[in-house]
Amino acid sequence: MPPRRRLSPDERRAQLLDVGARLFARYPYGEVLMEDVAEQAGVSRALLYRHFPGKRQLFAAVYRQASDRLLEQVPLDRPGDLLSQLSDGLDVHLDYFIAHRNTVLAANRLLAGDPVVQTIIDGELDVLRARLLEILPLADDSVRAAVTTVLRSWLVFVRVLCLDWLTAETCTRAELRETCVGALLGALRPFLRADPADVAPPD
Repeated sequence: MPPRRRLSPDERRAQLLDVGARLFARYPYGEVLMEDVAEQAGVSRALLYRHFPGKRQLFAAVYRQASDRLLEQVPLDRPGDLLSQLSDGLDVHLDYFIAHRNTVLAANRLLAGDPVVQTIIDGELDVLRARLLEILPLADDSVRAAVTTVLRSWLVFVRVLCLDWLTAETCTRAELRETCVGALLGALRPFLRADPADVAPPD
């Protein structure tokens, strides 16, 4: 075991999260052991359990941190630039999904019934839906409820499609991204004051 470094409680928690994130990304959930996390962090198991009572709690904290960081990177704040923002946002998620395949599959399949993990996923989808609503050129406020429902369904569709793609890459990454973008544009067309396909990125 590496020599233990003296860290503040917040620093120690951050270190344990970093170690946990690496292990959950590298190995399937069932192969990650709390004793391995403690060993790689250079702490006792008792200290690890003081911060995280069990593996599910550690995983949930890792996944919440990853979700927060992803949302910070998703570029949904440029009105008039819808297509490029959708593509860029999907690329941010695909980059993470590919680099952390085991983590993503564990959260969305193996631990899909865990209430804490599901709350994190639901919260992420809610934030993305709200951001999309802000940048869409809605025909008028009367369609907001319908568009909200469309966005909710589309976000779930994208997540399921990307998870299936992680399991079996039946198309290219570019084709996956274009499928997701095209599905949203087609679903939203009746509710927008302009055809989203005509909204080009700025020069």
